[in-house]
Amino acid sequence: MVTARNCHAAACRLAAGLALLGPRSPGNQGRHQKEPLGTPNGDFKRNAQFNMFMSGTVHAGVESPFAWFRLVVAMVLGTIGSVGMWSVPVVLPAVQADFGVARADASLPFTLGMVGFALGGVLMGRLSDRFGIVAPVACGIFALGVGYVAAGFAPNIMVFAVVHVLIGFGASASFGPLIADTSQWFTLRRGIAVALVSSGNYVGGAFWPPVLHHFIAGDGWRATHFGVGAFCALAMPLLLALRRRAPLQDVAAAGVVAETTERGLGLSPNALQAVLCVAGLSCCVAMSMPQVHIVAYCGDLGYGVARGAEMLSLMLGFGIVSRIASGFIADRIGGVPTLLLSSVLQGVALLLYLFFDGLASLYVISALFGLFQGGIVPMYAIIVREYFSPQEAGTRLGITLMATLLGMALGGWMSGVIFDLTGSYRAAFANGLVWNLVNVSIAIWLLMRPGRRAAAA
Repeated sequence: MVTARNCHAAACRLAAGLALLGPRSPGNQGRHQKEPLGTPNGDFKRNAQFNMFMSGTVHAGVESPFAWFRLVVAMVLGTIGSVGMWSVPVVLPAVQADFGVARADASLPFTLGMVGFALGGVLMGRLSDRFGIVAPVACGIFALGVGYVAAGFAPNIMVFAVVHVLIGFGASASFGPLIADTSQWFTLRRGIAVALVSSGNYVGGAFWPPVLHHFIAGDGWRATHFGVGAFCALAMPLLLALRRRAPLQDVAAAGVVAETTERGLGLSPNALQAVLCVAGLSCCVAMSMPQVHIVAYCGDLGYGVARGAEMLSLMLGFGIVSRIASGFIADRIGGVPTLLLSSVLQGVALLLYLFFDGLASLYVISALFGLFQGGIVPMYAIIVREYFSPQEAGTRLGITLMATLLGMALGGWMSGVIFDLTGSYRAAFANGLVWNLVNVSIAIWLLMRPGRRAAAA
């Protein structure tokens, strides 16, 4: 039987072999004698190296056609892998009816899937920082294939839920590590590049719900899970396009980037990491309410789960527009202001859900919700790249995304519990508003930090 440890070991051996074909890391190229900081010559060399790095002229691969080609491949992989996030909301009514369980119990697979996604994001990020992107994506594809086949054989809700830890672990490789890897290939257009690759998750959100609903209605949820597992395995050849390692950052430039954390926000790297984790958790508790329960919500209102699946696709389709637009905005005003803007707009959409529940109204509000909130998560990737060293981008982003996914898991489960207690989703929407206010408050606090205002001036 193949274990997670064997999968990890095999991926490490594969990645180590591929790494020999790519550029050597700075640590293997010998130590350069550098002028001490504070001397004119040392400062000049350091600033010159950093300016060359930021202009994209040091490495031929940065901002090149090959970089854009890799971005497209990463988007495709992100679209395929995102099925691990979006299948549970669609299958939730069928699984609940088949196993005869409460709504909170039927929401447990999503919660455990998000836990697997969150923990997997950190492990996959560290693997990517050390060996490159091929190793984590290979592990992710394998885990998705095995996980969906196992879910199709699940005899009860508990087995079905536990298997989603493996599914979430596999899906994590198609998000955070791909975003961190893509950010290494862009400098001037990093915002739009990160937004594009992260939108693969939402392309999958627009693609998978109607497809899954069609096959679940025709062939049942078990056969559909078998088919998804086989389809994910077909993505393995796409890894060939990702074999080339990302351009290596100059060590001196990495030091300059790392120092901007304290100079720009007046926070230590670990303190900023903690703040981002709290913000990510809060925003995604709020975000999960419509995304996880919109299908069931429409069923409860008498509109049918098919209408709910359409609203979920509409929500995530407009999320694509939001993510791309947020990338353009972030390239101009920065990650923190864009995070605040998106968070405020998400709160507006959640408020609308409290006052309108007509069929046409829900279609419009779902579209607005997608348009408003799609840019939130990519902004954490932009902030990480603005204030942390690129050499630890995968790990730092993985930790931040772990917090966002824990927020999705907590919010999805919490909304189910609130529904079971009250018999309505109205209190669940109000709960989301409170959590969203926490995220808005953190974004305002970061934006008003004295160090950041001084840097902006």
